[in-house]
Amino acid sequence: QVQLVESGGGSVQAGGSLRLSCAASGYTFSSYFMGWFRQAPGKEREGVAYISSRGDLKSYADSVKGRFTISRDNTETTLYLQMNSLKFEDTAMYYCAAGRRATRDPNDYDYWGRGTQVTVSS
Repeated sequence: QVQLVESGGGSVQAGGSLRLSCAASGYTFSSYFMGWFRQAPGKEREGVAYISSRGDLKSYADSVKGRFTISRDNTETTLYLQMNSLKFEDTAMYYCAAGRRATRDPNDYDYWGRGTQVTVSS
């Protein structure tokens, strides 16, 4: 049974930092691309970042480039998202997902977590 469980969300002031984690189980973690996505109320789900199966390829949305860092630990089957210099517009539910392609399109991801809320106050 595939499980992706996000943690690390919370409330923070603008300019602050959070580190999200995604614990994966039930599939071969090291064979999949992993991505972080977010969805704010009334908005579509958007791709924030993805990382290749070995961690050697990363891609970020322009809105988070230079502030967020995606990483993974294949031994611990865990995905991370370090978020620095948080802005009010980063407020959203954040999801991790596993897929087979190098893309930030959520339609290309097979497995999803249930999300963790990030709220940034200005």
